[in-house]
Amino acid sequence: MIEKYIDHTLLKANATKKDITLLLEEAKVYQFASVCVNPTWVGYAAEVLKGTGVKVCTVIGFPLGANTPEVKRYETLDAIEKGADEVDMVINIGELKSGEDDAVKKDIEAVVKVAKGRALSKVIIETALLTDEEKIKACELAVEVGADFVKTSTGFSTSGAKLEDVKLMRQTVGSDIGVKASGGIYTLEDALNMIEAGATRIGTSAGVAIVVEERGK
Repeated sequence: MIEKYIDHTLLKANATKKDITLLLEEAKVYQFASVCVNPTWVGYAAEVLKGTGVKVCTVIGFPLGANTPEVKRYETLDAIEKGADEVDMVINIGELKSGEDDAVKKDIEAVVKVAKGRALSKVIIETALLTDEEKIKACELAVEVGADFVKTSTGFSTSGAKLEDVKLMRQTVGSDIGVKASGGIYTLEDALNMIEAGATRIGTSAGVAIVVEERGK
């Protein structure tokens, strides 16, 4: 049942309505945990997926994380009002690397507070750009403000999810919140390795291929 781990994802800037419609139809057929789309498609996705059990996930402050907390708060509110069930926000990476922990905490909290009780909040820390110490600090801040998940990557930086990062994140957050591995996961083996390392959700554009591979075994 690998499909229940998968956020079926299409975040390319040039994705057309036809592309998004195909993504949504695939999600209905394969019953993924969610679809992850850019905010502009949230209302459409919510309409198409109504009653299917597939959640609508979107991204906040994506992909750089450099928007202000006020902008991220509004983005979150707008997305939820349009039908988002889950929001994946990118932290302010520059502030984290500058040691501005209070600013990063405020940044994450802006999204988590709006989402609490209305949508799952996932905090993208962009592991490819961080030291291990920074990864730990980002995860600790996410836990501190009550986020539901920490997530490895946007998929738009220098690299995606790595097993050692998923292990470190799981070790840091404990068992009470989710860990989402995202970026560079294309095969069933990739996905299963991430789950074994501690991931409870997989973000991938290859969801159909992964499920077909599992069912063919």
